[in-house]
Amino acid sequence: MKRLAPISLLSLMSVMAAPAAAEEFGLLTDARAVAGSIPPRLLTVLQQEIEKGGVDGAIGVCRDKAPQMAKESSEKTGWQIRRVSLKNRNPQAVPDAWETAVLKDFDRRAAGGEDPKQLEHGEMVSEGGVYTYRYMKALPSQQLCLSCHGGAGDIAPLVKARLAELYPADKATGYSLGQIRGAMTIRRVF
Repeated sequence: MKRLAPISLLSLMSVMAAPAAAEEFGLLTDARAVAGSIPPRLLTVLQQEIEKGGVDGAIGVCRDKAPQMAKESSEKTGWQIRRVSLKNRNPQAVPDAWETAVLKDFDRRAAGGEDPKQLEHGEMVSEGGVYTYRYMKALPSQQLCLSCHGGAGDIAPLVKARLAELYPADKATGYSLGQIRGAMTIRRVF
């Protein structure tokens, strides 16, 4: 009878971890695709609305249409999707503790010279005994964004007035080009 070589616990653990790593890579790939699908569509709709009714008339795109796009994409993909920011405008965009830590890390990494367009973070986390894959993709300020999120000289008086009317507790101004305004955050519970 041929005897099999003993398998060390470390070898067994690495074999067992391989499928988990492959699965996590698949989740990262899927999360990237989902998170990357909404901003380009949102920018297209935003530009169309600006052309129709100016910047003040397009505020509803980010206020109403962006959450609707996220909801539709969530229903289609099975991922829970939303936007968050450390300086939120919409009270629904307040990050939780995990998201806050990731956003602060994005700011630190951008300050260290990393390209804000490339900043992302994904990981499997345990929340109350339930495993959840969480992913965030930074949203750096583009030129178009500064019309509502820029400094005092970037935002027209009519836009300021409309923002003050809709968002009396607005914290989402003072950004410069390329600065991280927030992030797409998505999750899937297992």
